[in-house]
Order: sequence, then structure tokens, then C-alpha cells
Amino acid sequence: MATAFADIEPVSPEAGSAQDQTESKVTQTSSQPEQGAKGGAPAAPAWNMQAVVSKYGKAFLAPLLGIVAFLALWAVLAPQVDTSLGALPGPVEVAGQGVALYDEWQASNEAKAEFYAAQDARIAAGTQAMAFDYAGPPTFLDQVFTSLKTVALGFVLATLFAVPIGLAAGLSPMFNAAINPLVQIMKPVSPLAWLPIVTMVVSATITSADPMLAKSFVISAVVVMLCSLWPTLINTAVGTASIDKDLLNVGRVLKLGWFAKLTRLVLPSALPYIFTGMRLSLGVGWMVLIAAEMLAQNPGLGKFVWDEFQNGSSQSLARIMFAVIVIGLIGFLLDRIMMAVEKFASRNRTV
Repeated sequence: MATAFADIEPVSPEAGSAQDQTESKVTQTSSQPEQGAKGGAPAAPAWNMQAVVSKYGKAFLAPLLGIVAFLALWAVLAPQVDTSLGALPGPVEVAGQGVALYDEWQASNEAKAEFYAAQDARIAAGTQAMAFDYAGPPTFLDQVFTSLKTVALGFVLATLFAVPIGLAAGLSPMFNAAINPLVQIMKPVSPLAWLPIVTMVVSATITSADPMLAKSFVISAVVVMLCSLWPTLINTAVGTASIDKDLLNVGRVLKLGWFAKLTRLVLPSALPYIFTGMRLSLGVGWMVLIAAEMLAQNPGLGKFVWDEFQNGSSQSLARIMFAVIVIGLIGFLLDRIMMAVEKFASRNRTV
């Protein structure tokens, strides 16, 4: 009768004695730390340096060493590069301008508070009939927040357009074939080419003397939308088209409506693709935004960089380099935020 265990071969006496000797050595070796502990000798540590380095090296030590090496190389090579504004600023000079920009923001807030306090006093005393807005120049932090609002509006508009079109293209091969040439033609168009067209259209559309949103703000947001919607559209179409056909057949058998089919089958399956496209779109939009703000003269990081370049003072180059670092850090944080949103949205995905 067959059994579930393998046949065990007989062991010779010589092999048995060798095995007994090996077991006795292992027993002696394993009992040595216990004897040392009983005898009062210090026990060996439970960890070793190699395990710690292998665990935390890639996550913390290697990036830290890379940043330190980059800063050291920058500090050594920067004084050797001469420009029309003097030597290239090093890390210390750039950090100093970052502190100066923060001080300017604090001083601007104090001046703004004093302006409104004095205005309220004049209105209460009856010497001023109406209130006016503070007309001081925007500071660096103010322009950072303006850029974030601009890219947020452009990203939301791009997502609202790209996701429905991508879902339709993924579910309908005929619709996909119809829009594919347009997508391939429009996708590589530069924001510099879109900007004149968008400017004329927005200027003709917004004719109010006091619009709810400034024209320059709308122009920058629309340019960001036109340049950043393509990764989301393409990834959504690919994710929708790659859904298991058996799921769709189950939907037909259960006679699910189009909305139930979309929310219970299509979207959960295509969600990783959609979020990958949204992450790419957000990165593209943040890059496009700087060029759009430069040309549209919308207050933001792009305009800040352009104004400092036109200023040409001895501090301009350090301020531009600080703005470049801030742009990179914000792009990194935006990508991490999208990763966190993707994890949160996918935690209850059932398909």
C-alpha cells in the first residue's frame, strides 16, 4: 500500500556513529553560551553591524552620503565658475538667500498687518470711506503657494478630462482607434506652442473687468492641463483594456448595468494604471508650470525666476538656485503625496 512518506534507507553503524559525534558537537556548541551566561560571562550581542548596515544603509546612509558628496563637490567647484554676476554661489550662499527670502516674507506680513490696522482705524474714525487691498509685491513664499494652486487646478482639470476619455478608449476599440492619432499628435506639443493659443482663447472668453480668477492664472492652469493630461489618458486606456475578459463576462451574466460594471469591475481593475498616469501627469504639470508662468507672467515660481534673472543683482543667481532647489523638493513631495493617495484608495480594492 502506498504511503505519504518516502522510504527511509537503513543507516549503517559507521554513519550512525558519525551522526552521534556531530550531534554531540552541536550540543556542546549550543550549550556554551548558556554555560557562559550561568557563569557570569557577558553574552554575545544579538545583532551585528553588517545586518544593521544592510537594513538601513540603502534607506538612510546611502542617500545621506550622496547628498553630502554632492554638496561638497558643489562647494569646491562653484568658486571656479565665473559668470557675469560673479562667481557661482555655493551651498552656503544659496542657503543664506533662502533665509533672506523667509525674512522678507515675515517683514511683508508685518507691513500687511500694519496697513490693515491703520486702514481699519481710519474707517472707524470716518476719514476713509472704503477699504482697499494691500498692494505690496508678492514674496517668495506667496509665489510658491500661487504655483501650487495653479498646478492643482491644471491637474484637476487634466484628470477630469483624461480619466473618462481613457475609460471610453479602453472599453471601446473603435473609439480608441478614432482618438489615437489625435493623442499621438497632441502629446509632444510644447507648452510654449500652446501658450499663445490659450492666451487668445482665454482673453476672448474672460471679458469681465473683475473676474473671479485672474486671466494669467487661468492661462497657466489651462496650459498645465493641456500638457499633462496625456499620461493619465494613455495609462487609463491601457489599464481598462487589460481587464480580464472573464470579469466582463461575469458582469454580462449578472446583467450588471453600465454604472455597476464601471464602479465594481472596471475602475477597481484599472486603478493602479490610473494612479500611475496621474503621478506622471502631476510631474509633467509641475515642470510645465514654470515655463507657463514665465511667459504668462502669472505670479509664481516661474515669474520669480524670470524677475530675478532680469534683475541681475549680485544676489539674483543665488536666489534662482534656491528657487530651483525648492522646485525640485516640491516636485518630490507631490509625487510622494500621490503615492500615499494611491495606497489609501487601493486599500479596499476588491478586484
